[in-house]
Amino acid sequence: MKKRLLFLLGVLLFLLLVIFFIVPKPLFNSPYSTILESHSGKLLGARIAADGQWRFPESDSIPIKYEKCLLNFEDKYFYCHPGINPVSLLRALLQNIKANRIVSGGSTITMQVCRMARKQKSRSLKNKVIEILWAINLELRFSKKEILNLYASHAPFGGNVVGLDAASWRYFNRPASELSWAESATLAVLPNAPSLIYPGRLDQKLKKKRDRLLNKLLALGEIDSLTCKLSIAEPLPGKVTPLPLNAYHLVERAAREKSGQRIRSSVDYYLQARVARLVARHSKKLRANHIYNLAVIVAETHTKKVRAYVGNVFDGVDFEHDNHVDITEAPRSTGSILKPFLYCKMLDEGLITPQMLIPDIPTRFGGFTPTNFNQKYSGAVPAAEALARSLNIPAVWMLRNFGVPPFYNFLKKTGMKTLTHNPDYYGLSLILGGAEVTLWDLAGMYTSLVSVLNNYNENDGRYSENSFSGLTWIENDTIENCTRETPVQPEIRAGAVYLTMQALLKVTRPESQAGWNEFASARNIAWKTGTSFGFRDAWAVGMTRDYVVAVWAGNADGEGRQGLTGATAAAPLLFDIFDLLPASGWFNAPADELEKITICANSGYRAGANCNEVKELLVPRGSKVKVCPWHKKVHLNTNGTYRVNAACFPVSEMQHKNWFVLPPAMEYYYRQNNPAYSTLPPLMPGCTTNIENMEFIYPRQWNKVFIPRYIDGTPGQIIFELVHRQKNSTVYWHLDEKYLGATSGIHQFALRPEKGWHIITVTDNKGNRLSKHFRVVNER
Repeated sequence: MKKRLLFLLGVLLFLLLVIFFIVPKPLFNSPYSTILESHSGKLLGARIAADGQWRFPESDSIPIKYEKCLLNFEDKYFYCHPGINPVSLLRALLQNIKANRIVSGGSTITMQVCRMARKQKSRSLKNKVIEILWAINLELRFSKKEILNLYASHAPFGGNVVGLDAASWRYFNRPASELSWAESATLAVLPNAPSLIYPGRLDQKLKKKRDRLLNKLLALGEIDSLTCKLSIAEPLPGKVTPLPLNAYHLVERAAREKSGQRIRSSVDYYLQARVARLVARHSKKLRANHIYNLAVIVAETHTKKVRAYVGNVFDGVDFEHDNHVDITEAPRSTGSILKPFLYCKMLDEGLITPQMLIPDIPTRFGGFTPTNFNQKYSGAVPAAEALARSLNIPAVWMLRNFGVPPFYNFLKKTGMKTLTHNPDYYGLSLILGGAEVTLWDLAGMYTSLVSVLNNYNENDGRYSENSFSGLTWIENDTIENCTRETPVQPEIRAGAVYLTMQALLKVTRPESQAGWNEFASARNIAWKTGTSFGFRDAWAVGMTRDYVVAVWAGNADGEGRQGLTGATAAAPLLFDIFDLLPASGWFNAPADELEKITICANSGYRAGANCNEVKELLVPRGSKVKVCPWHKKVHLNTNGTYRVNAACFPVSEMQHKNWFVLPPAMEYYYRQNNPAYSTLPPLMPGCTTNIENMEFIYPRQWNKVFIPRYIDGTPGQIIFELVHRQKNSTVYWHLDEKYLGATSGIHQFALRPEKGWHIITVTDNKGNRLSKHFRVVNER
């Protein structure tokens, strides 16, 4: 007797071990579809699972309607039994014996979950026993609600549709929480025989099952007679429906980075849809010029979360122009879009003021000859105006003065990940499109720039330790802008950012925005465009206190199109998107970060002793700007008609005036655009001066001069060009001490010197002389 008892205990222990250890953990190892939701939980899109099934990741709850339908159809004693229902098993056994075949399994929902986990193995006594053991295990491990969720997540619904969430979208194009009683009943009966009965096949059998369940719910008092009647009248779904395509490229990105997960993105569902419609509308206009691709990112500055993400113009069908390519992650030439960062950094370092004049003249830097977009020159332009007008030559002058390596390092710290070569590789072209950037990184860089100013103003003048962190498209990601009580040395200070925003506020808006500042409801938007060489990339980035909008337009294959510019192709879309966003107030000036200095009203440098007109200007604290170099004390004769000096005119009869005198080349172009500029009076005959009167404009590079060739192959000529302070001066030209001729007014001379070193000498009619050595290296 004792041995028999021990044997039974051993068998019981063995069964308990089997129950606890034969069931795998996790229960299901099937791959899941990638599901992307908006920040409010609405479905943006999905990608099919690796095994070709539409199987959404497990949900944490099921709708009450579906639960009631399911329990009344499959297992009305679900909340009472321990995973198995002996009554149901006995009834099934008797039915099967009577029919001489398997017609009923008597399985509970828990047992059905076990059968799903075992990959729907064939019905047999052995498998039934295993399912019973597994069911007991599940009841011990999971709550009833959790078991229901497992069933709803893994039940087959016909074809390649698995799980309630996938079925509700594929058959009814809505989430399970929004299903009607008829729709819930349809999905409750489907897993009973999904291979035989599903929408579009044997609809009458499916409808009969559904209606029978609805009548049962009526009899149980779960629904009223009107609801039952209306539900029975509802038609069955005719065919499967495609899943939403509201953020195709972001869904693709999610599938790469977080495959098989349900991701709550930061995207605003309704904003995403409206931005996508705008992109489609603008794309139709651009297609007339054979411009086929557009991309947009809308980011919230306070959280650095992306609220709209359009990677390209794509309808899910047209692959002809690479519309399936996500442009937000594609490196593209920057054009002028990085200029604000150079301006901001030089302000922060105290090297410029917004009003400081920057040269804008024909210039050659080594082998690099930048030109302005309009092919014109202003002579000298205030730094803020040069930024607002996006002038190329002043930007290159500024970068040369600041240094390529420091600017390169600063860009990397701001989040520009595409700088893969060393600074020398890019050189001065770094500021004009010599590097590439992704729209994603660019939007993050500008968002971080704005957040520096916002954080400073909102945290009592303290800076964050990681101001230039990137954007995130995941709602639950928190980008920490940690502020510390102890001072943090920022990469850029709020004062410089504020002055940069002020400069970008004055960028001329596109024609559709003409007269914007005349309206009381007008929005202040700091913005910048960029156009790459060859009209291949058009950029536009706009900033307010709350949002940053970044737009790219062009062709994914790199084909350039005349007229593809930031102002015409990207900017109109930019401002239409801002019209969708809530209005933002303008930035608050960080008063503690700014100081007033006295500057020369003409040059924008610190006022010197010779500056007559001065004014106060706000600049970031610690400015290192030098004293104005272009105001000079000039001595004139009694009538003020000639310049003189003590060697040629009595000092007692002189007039002494402070004069704003630019170098000859700058003056030549500056006075054409500034009628108020006064040129120096001529030098009195017999007097000498140390003020330069002449300057060569071309060539600017003297140690390597090339002779061009015409189309027919014959050698061309070099055009030497000179400017003189006095309009009517005559200039005499000599090459290697051989007289060539004279020019008056416009001083240009065409030459074809031999290969090697030469000396060109010019002398004006006042005896002023200028010589330059140059070397002709070859004929092109």
